[in-house]
Amino acid sequence: MNKLTLDVVYQYVFEGKKFEIDEETHKNVEKSFTFLDSFSKDKIIYGINTGFGPMAQFRIEPDELEQLQYNLIRSHSSGTGNPLDTPYAKSVVLARLNNFLQGNSGISAGVIDQLQLFLNEDVIPEIYEHGSVGASGDLVQLSHLALNLIGEGHVYESGERKKTSDVFSKRNIKPLELNLRDGLGLINGTSCMTGIAALNLIYAKRLVTHAITASAIINEIVESFDDSFSKELNEVKLHRGQNYIAAKMREYLSDSRLIRKRDELFKDDAEIQRVEFKKKIQEYYSIRCVPQILGPIVDTLDYAKMVVENELNSTNDNPIVNVDVENVFHGGNFHGDYISLEMDKIKIALTKLSMLMERQLNFLLNHNLNNVFPPFLNAGKLGLNFGFQGIQYTATSTTAENQTLSNSMYVHSIPNNNDNQDIVSMGTNSALMAKQVLENSFQVMSVHLMAICQGIDLLDEEAKEKLSSKTKKVHKDIRKIASFVKDDTPQAEAIGKVKEYIKENNF
Repeated sequence: MNKLTLDVVYQYVFEGKKFEIDEETHKNVEKSFTFLDSFSKDKIIYGINTGFGPMAQFRIEPDELEQLQYNLIRSHSSGTGNPLDTPYAKSVVLARLNNFLQGNSGISAGVIDQLQLFLNEDVIPEIYEHGSVGASGDLVQLSHLALNLIGEGHVYESGERKKTSDVFSKRNIKPLELNLRDGLGLINGTSCMTGIAALNLIYAKRLVTHAITASAIINEIVESFDDSFSKELNEVKLHRGQNYIAAKMREYLSDSRLIRKRDELFKDDAEIQRVEFKKKIQEYYSIRCVPQILGPIVDTLDYAKMVVENELNSTNDNPIVNVDVENVFHGGNFHGDYISLEMDKIKIALTKLSMLMERQLNFLLNHNLNNVFPPFLNAGKLGLNFGFQGIQYTATSTTAENQTLSNSMYVHSIPNNNDNQDIVSMGTNSALMAKQVLENSFQVMSVHLMAICQGIDLLDEEAKEKLSSKTKKVHKDIRKIASFVKDDTPQAEAIGKVKEYIKENNF
C-alpha cells in the first residue's frame, strides 16, 4: 500500500489517476473484519451491539444489528449549506478510503470496494459543508457519503445532481450492504476535514508561488536594491522559509537589469554628495521585507503538510481493531484537533499573505509612494478616467474579510451530544474557513497581478527591455486573459478569469 502524500492526492483528485488496492491490503481489511466478527460474538463492543454516543448504554438485540447501522447513517444525514466542490468531495472519498486500508477498522471489504468505485468512476458524493463539530469525527458529512454508498440521496455525475438510485441503475452499481460496524466505521472519522485540508494546502502552495512572483516583479519595476533578498543578508537569520523565499526571488530576478546593486550606490560619488537622495535608500516594508513575511508562511505550510499527510495515513475511527494482539481498543482517534489547529494557522498565514499583496497593490496605485506611476495606474486622462481606483476596493474589502475569518475555530468548542462530546475540535469548520480565506486570497492576488501588468505596460520601452525573462512571461500570460486598461471598462469578468487561471496554474 502506497502512502498518501499531497502530490499523490493531486494525482487522484485532479489528474484522474485510478486508485488500485493490492491483494495484500485487501486481505488485511478482510482479516480485520473476520476477527472483529468472531471477537464480538460474546462481548459488548461499541457500535456493534450498542447504541451510539450517549445511547451506548443501551444493548441492541441480535436481530436489530444491521438495521442499527442503516439508522445511524440515515439519522445523521442532516447537513446544510453548499455541497462540497467536486475536487474537495473526491478528496474526502480518497481520505476515507485510505483510512480503511490501514486494516484497523474492522469494516467489510465491500466498503473499500464501493469507495474505490466512487473514486475511480467519478461518482461524486453530495457532502454538505455544515454539520460537523469535528470530535466524533465528521459524523454528518461522512453520513452523506455513506448514504450515497448505500444507494440513497443524491450524487453528482458530470457536474449534474442526480438521484443516487438512478445513477446506480444506469451504471449497474449495487448499493453497499452494511455489515457489523460498517455504518459507524464510515461516519466516525476525520476524513472530511482532512480531505478539505489536503486540497487547501495544494492550493496554498500555489498561492505562495504567485506571491513570490508578484513580490519579485514589484521589486523589479520600482528598481529596488538587491540586498533585501540577498543570500548574505538572509542567511544570518536561521529560518528555512525566509532563506527559501530569498533564494526564489534571486532565481526569479537573475537576468533582470532593473534591479539595482547596492554597490552601485556606494560608488556613485554624485549621489553620495546629495543632501536629499533622489531614489529611496530603502524601500517600504511591503517591498523590502518579503522574505521575512512570506518565510513564516512557507514554514507554516510545510509543518501543516506533515500533519495532514500523517492524518491521511492514520486510522481515525473508533474503536480500533488490532488483529495482532487480538483486541479492540476504544478511544478518541476521531478527534480532529490536529487538523483544526493547522487549518487555523493556515487561515492566519494566508490572511497575512493577502495583506502583503494588498499593501503592495496600494504602493503601486499611490503615486506619492512609488514615485514611478501615475495615480491609480491611470493610463487615461486624470480626473476623467479612473484607472484601477475601483478595482482596489475589491482587494481591500476582500482582505478585510480574511482578517475576520482568520479568527480561531480551534478554541471555539461547544459541548453537545448530551455533553458526551464535551470538548470538540470544530476541525471541518476551520478547514472550510481556510478554504474561503484561500479563495479570497486568490481574488486579491488576481487584482494585484493585473495591476502589476498595468504597471509594466506603463514603463518606458528601455525599462521593459530590462525586465527579467520570467516577468515578461508572466505579463504575456496575464495579457491573454486581461487587457491593458486605458478607457474605463468593467473589470469584474477579467478579475474572475485571472483568478481561475492563477488558481489552477503556475506561471
